[in-house]
Amino acid sequence: MDTELINWTLVVVGQILVAVGVFCDFVAALLMIRFPNFYVRLHALTIGSIGGAVVPAIGAALIAAGSPFLGMYRWFLAGGALVTALFIFILGGAGAHAIARATYRAKAAEYRPCYVDQLAEDRGEVGC
Repeated sequence: MDTELINWTLVVVGQILVAVGVFCDFVAALLMIRFPNFYVRLHALTIGSIGGAVVPAIGAALIAAGSPFLGMYRWFLAGGALVTALFIFILGGAGAHAIARATYRAKAAEYRPCYVDQLAEDRGEVGC
């Protein structure tokens, strides 16, 4: 295979991953507005941090690896982006868990199970 084709493929796949990350951030922002309580909103924040930070970082690593303009330094940039993505992937879930546990123990946010009750919604009552 030609190295130019491989570089082009890496850049295109990297751009697709960055676009997926933008979509994840957009969905997380919408869900932050839409979700009813703290704990469910924390789930949206985790979607934003993992899907909106890890996936574009991997995409940036692929773009850097496929870019011929950076010369030898493209591998340093790609490696740094992959290490950053790995740390965010590991620490994002652990941080969200720590925040949820601290909030629950301090009773800073009301915990009540959220369910869908379409009959109550039809009557005009609030389900959650």
